[in-house]
Amino acid sequence: MSNQNVLVTYSGHASFLVSESWKQVLAALQSQLPLQSIHWKSASRPNVKTIQELDLTFLPLDSLRDEHTSQVPVTLLEKPLLNLYIVTCEDNDSYRTTVKKQIKDWHYTISQRKNQDWLILHVVRSDIKTADRKFFNMKSSVLDKIKADFNMDKRDRCVQLSWTAGDYSPVIWADLVNKIKDGLLFALNSSVSQREEEVRRSESQRHMPGWNFCTFFVLKESLASSFEGVKLFEDALQQYNELEVSFIQVLREKNMSWFGSLIQPAPLDDSMPLLSVSKKPYRDLILANSISVFDFRIYLLARQCVLLNKMRRPSEICQKVTSFLGTFGRRLREVEATLPEYFIESWIFSSALSVIDQCDTWVPSTELDGIQLARFSASKGELLELAKTQLDLLGVKVGHLPPKPPFANTLVEEIPTPHAEQPSKRSSTHRISKYEVILAIGDQEAFYDLYCATSNRAIDMYVKAGRRKFALKLHGFLAALDIHRGRLANALTIFTSLPAHYAPHMWTSLESFMLSRAINTHAELERPQDREWIHSLLSFLRTYANDTSKELISEEGDEKYVTHLINALHTAALSLDSDLIHSDHPIMAVQVSGDTTCSDDEDLAFVDATISNRLPCDVAVDEVSVTLRGRDSAGLKFTMKMDKIPPGQSTVTLSCPTSSWGLYALESSEVIMSHLRFQWQHKSTTTTTSKNNRISLVRVPRSLRALDVQIRQPQQTELGTTSRFLLVISTGQNVISRATIKATPPSGVQFNYSEAELEAEGTGTLEVADNAIVLLDAPADSDIVISLPHSDASRYHTMKIGLSVTYNTQSSLDVIRTLQTSRVITVSLPIAVNVEDFFRGKRLFSKFTISTTSHQYVRISSTELQGPPSLNGVKISGCRPTRPVITVTPEHPVNFLFSIESSNGPVVEPLNLVIKYRILRDEVEALIRQTVEDVLSSVSGEKPQYCSVRRALIDKLISHLESNAEWVETYRATGEIVLPDSFDDGGDFHGPIRQALAQCRPETASPCPWREIKIPVDVPRMNIVTAAQITIQPSDTQSDHLPPVYAGQPISATLILQTSFHWAEKEGKQSSYKMRYDVEERVKDWLLCGRKRGDFVATNGGSFAVPLTLIALHHGEITLPKVDVRPLPVSTQGSMGSMVPGADTSQAHGAEKVLILPRGGRTTYIVGMGDEN
Repeated sequence: MSNQNVLVTYSGHASFLVSESWKQVLAALQSQLPLQSIHWKSASRPNVKTIQELDLTFLPLDSLRDEHTSQVPVTLLEKPLLNLYIVTCEDNDSYRTTVKKQIKDWHYTISQRKNQDWLILHVVRSDIKTADRKFFNMKSSVLDKIKADFNMDKRDRCVQLSWTAGDYSPVIWADLVNKIKDGLLFALNSSVSQREEEVRRSESQRHMPGWNFCTFFVLKESLASSFEGVKLFEDALQQYNELEVSFIQVLREKNMSWFGSLIQPAPLDDSMPLLSVSKKPYRDLILANSISVFDFRIYLLARQCVLLNKMRRPSEICQKVTSFLGTFGRRLREVEATLPEYFIESWIFSSALSVIDQCDTWVPSTELDGIQLARFSASKGELLELAKTQLDLLGVKVGHLPPKPPFANTLVEEIPTPHAEQPSKRSSTHRISKYEVILAIGDQEAFYDLYCATSNRAIDMYVKAGRRKFALKLHGFLAALDIHRGRLANALTIFTSLPAHYAPHMWTSLESFMLSRAINTHAELERPQDREWIHSLLSFLRTYANDTSKELISEEGDEKYVTHLINALHTAALSLDSDLIHSDHPIMAVQVSGDTTCSDDEDLAFVDATISNRLPCDVAVDEVSVTLRGRDSAGLKFTMKMDKIPPGQSTVTLSCPTSSWGLYALESSEVIMSHLRFQWQHKSTTTTTSKNNRISLVRVPRSLRALDVQIRQPQQTELGTTSRFLLVISTGQNVISRATIKATPPSGVQFNYSEAELEAEGTGTLEVADNAIVLLDAPADSDIVISLPHSDASRYHTMKIGLSVTYNTQSSLDVIRTLQTSRVITVSLPIAVNVEDFFRGKRLFSKFTISTTSHQYVRISSTELQGPPSLNGVKISGCRPTRPVITVTPEHPVNFLFSIESSNGPVVEPLNLVIKYRILRDEVEALIRQTVEDVLSSVSGEKPQYCSVRRALIDKLISHLESNAEWVETYRATGEIVLPDSFDDGGDFHGPIRQALAQCRPETASPCPWREIKIPVDVPRMNIVTAAQITIQPSDTQSDHLPPVYAGQPISATLILQTSFHWAEKEGKQSSYKMRYDVEERVKDWLLCGRKRGDFVATNGGSFAVPLTLIALHHGEITLPKVDVRPLPVSTQGSMGSMVPGADTSQAHGAEKVLILPRGGRTTYIVGMGDEN
């Protein structure tokens, strides 16, 4: 039925139809088949359907039987869709007298047929046409008459064929082929529309009495077969899919009166090919309303798969069959007692294998591309695995396989039936017919061979499809079979290797089962419990904790089994020769639950930790610890000794002997079981932001009575000597027995521990060490100051130093306490000093400019330029400051001027600039400390209770002042410290402190000590010092006063150059130098006349004068021109080169100005006063 071709009838004059010419025309027409690319647009479908190829069968009209109405719907292709009438007449008279009546009779007969189209073909011989006539030319008078007589509607159903014997060119047949396509589409569309209307009408009556599903099925199937016949496979499959939906609806309504029983097993039903539609008279059974549901579903499935094959979709065939076998197999379980024994297993097994063979026959693997072949292989693997599942069921039932996982997991729950209690008493007398299954049931080895062969075929298909984890699962079944057959070594190898493949795919249940089987097999082989065994056991416990279902753990007494494994793990851990670390194991978890607390009696911190044990039994351990990590990698480890961890959650308190404080993050936790260490990392990464990996922050409070270490600069600093800083160790409540202090410098800086010194006696003892400072016997409540030298750190502005202190106290010598912190110390000086020198004869003026190097204000108490005691003949004097304390700000540097007068020539020894200063911040902090001490000491009652308040109160005051800088200018002016309004948490001391700080005070009132910096200053040397002076001579030699000078008036002047060698070095000092002077040309102010440029010889104390004439070019106060004096190169002895001696020139007239008056004159101006009228 589905292999029918579309029928086309032909008719004509009998003599022509039996002629050789018609046979040639028909053969040539059939050579144009199949028709290509037919586009069908149906009114009931939104899209255009394309029929790629369509075969036709040409039949004489007389060969068809007369139409009789059948009660059984047939396919639309049972009747012709197109009818042809062949006309060969070219004579108008013959057409009018004979042919016209023949065509009319044929047309009348055809018109009575429903849903058929017709076409008149006029065949003419091409050799009787004119040479220039085109094929299919419609100018023939006979053709015109045919069209006029029979083209009653708009469609043209007449076509002419100009044909020559043996001509098969597609061009000749193109017009006829197109007409045939149009006629077929017209007939097909009307036929389909009518049949679809019949189907809709029948379906709408499904709830009316007398409606029959089987009749409806045959009617709708006829439409599907019609689509299949015209190669519209997608539409045909859609019809069967809709029939399947309709059947399911009928099944839900439990209206099965049109079917027989669920199944009527025949002798070969369990072994016949599933997709064969000819193994039973399915259509007759459907028409007789006697088909069973079993046979009906198989027939419907087979028809769907045949269409899928024609659409080249083999993977969908396998998937559909897999779903059907699983679903209908469960339906058959309800009536299993009425079926032959093992019928369901044999039927599913045989059907799965028969479908694979059928698909391989339909679609060879060589015809598929890579992606299609992979999908096909995966689908066949699923069918083979389904067949293997039936062997699991059979094996357990007949005793070839044990009733436990993994084989028992495939068992289905039997539906309770009256025969369920006695499965051997079955109502069916038939037996299964599948030979391989019968042999496997009776022969254990044959069963094992069949089981392995089927499993290996499935594995091979999964491997070809790239489904590696599915193949691994089947490997696990084969390993379980090896255990059952006593092949333990082989099974252990497989069980041990498989979990590593399951883990990446998160197949936790399978991984857990494989590991448990590996552990059990290991025990059965009596192998030692070594490190490899521990790793396997830990991997099993990981899957056990993560697998919430635990469906594959088959041991009775789950808790007892796990307890046994934990005890064995503890025993194995005791026997290890070294520690074994296992990270991030899920059987336990440790989390901190809140901030830490501090002990009141000693440097000790506590933190509560929650331990989660996900196992159903106690876990024997030795110690639990957590590690907190703070800034600069400072770590704290909190520990607690334990015997066991109970199941569920438990809270314990861990301790850490430390005086560190600050904000820390939970970095790691650890549980120690002898040599086995469970470790968990808690820090999140950039790619891990899950809920279980969030950062846990823990705040460790500061104990005001704990050990502390600070770093500061020494009070006196001398540049050019070894740099030092001071370590201030506050012992607090601790009587230190031994403390080891290690400082970590930045890159490029080294500490000289061997030269560390105590700044004060009687506060402990230092031991010399190469890499640390060891402090012994330090009393409580004392500040020990240690001076530590270090290498040059001038490239750093600030230096961050890590500090690690390990110490024990007299009260607990066996407890090692720690302090890990870091301090920042400013290495660069808070001030910068620049010097500018001015030579004036035997005196040298040095101007020192002091500026700040940061945003901090600096107070300067005094500045002195000091010479060494052995320096004679040098007098140093400076300007007296107007205020006792000078403040240097970033915007306003301060200048200090000193005069150096030497009677013995140049000063060889360096001088020292000594500056006493302090930073305004330190000054205010010291003032706050003094104020807080005074306020606390003035409070009546016991003073020790305020010791812990003092440090906190000072820190809060400083913090509030740092947050608001409005008080700074007021403090600079009056010495008052006005606290911000935000400072309201001083408690009982709020008012007294605010009042005390708001008092006026002088700049020197702060108790902060002055720091001193000593900077070496080298006194410069100069070979030649020249004083240049331009003097204007009065015109009257009798008068000392300069007469009025007018612009443009010549002025007589003298250039005087006085030279001195006082500041020259004695070595290499010469008696004279040749020099050159150059008077500045200022063309906008002066016109110079005379020797404005020339050479002269300079001697010590000598003078050189040159007359000049100056002419002022404009009036006003004009400064005199400057004079540039420079030495000429001096040839050196013993070499070919020369040198230029150092020289300095001062302008003696630099501050003088000459008043130039404007030249007098007379000018007349005429001013208009308006019109005369």
